[in-house]
Amino acid sequence: MEIFHIFEITPWLFYTATLALGLCVGSFLNVVIYRLPIMMERDWRIQCHEYLELGDAIIDEKLQQLSLAKPGSTCPHCGHNIRAWENIPVISYLFLKGKCSSCGSGISLRYPSIELITGVLSVLVAMQFGVTFTTLCALILTWTLIALTMIDYDKQLLPDDITLPLLWLGLLISFFSVFTDTNSSLIGAISGYMVLWTVFQLFKIVTGKEGMGFGDFKLLAALGAWLGWQLLPQIILLSSVVGAVTGIFMILTGLTKRQQPIPFGPYLAVAGWIAMMWGHKINQFYLTNIQ
Repeated sequence: MEIFHIFEITPWLFYTATLALGLCVGSFLNVVIYRLPIMMERDWRIQCHEYLELGDAIIDEKLQQLSLAKPGSTCPHCGHNIRAWENIPVISYLFLKGKCSSCGSGISLRYPSIELITGVLSVLVAMQFGVTFTTLCALILTWTLIALTMIDYDKQLLPDDITLPLLWLGLLISFFSVFTDTNSSLIGAISGYMVLWTVFQLFKIVTGKEGMGFGDFKLLAALGAWLGWQLLPQIILLSSVVGAVTGIFMILTGLTKRQQPIPFGPYLAVAGWIAMMWGHKINQFYLTNIQ
């Protein structure tokens, strides 16, 4: 198509378009991060009432109608409906000086930060893989990992609604050998799940406690499906080291308590993204320098 040819001969235009797309997707990810856990809790409550035969669960009407598409975004303080010009990624935040145009309440810096991070990471993906189908797949994985990272950070939850489709999509694209072949993808999915499941069971036997959630197993399985079993050792090692260092730092600085659980999903997501971008180069560098 002509548009792809234009992108190939004018890389700056391709990167600019990717940045704009990434910023818009980041705005949508803010909605997913906030609303999906609420929607899941609502559905769990309804299912529990049905299973226990307690009658219909009493759900607020607004909560019943909540979805990723509706209702439109509003100010949490005054209920002001966010207009289109107030919802332009990053730009609107700067224009409004971080405040609601109606009541003047502060808008969390988190929203433009996620938009900006999504945009920047999207450009890095575009620069790494160029105008290819691989870029589209890498963008989907990047955006999904951002959503999972923030949800797990907030709720210590990695939703099946995201991890399982991500797993199946990774297996699907392996038929086109985007990041790895089908055999490596299948082995990666199985190995990714079983490695953390085994660690979970051993930790439970030794300590009598659960060291991580099942969502972590599914996320690593998804990363194995996308990237192949060859990159799993790198992902596990990197996520474990970063997680341990971050956890110790947070305890020493008082940002978290010693007994307070720390979500492992964000570290898996970061390690998985790094492996997607530079994993094979890192492995090659390591193997070359130990010989």
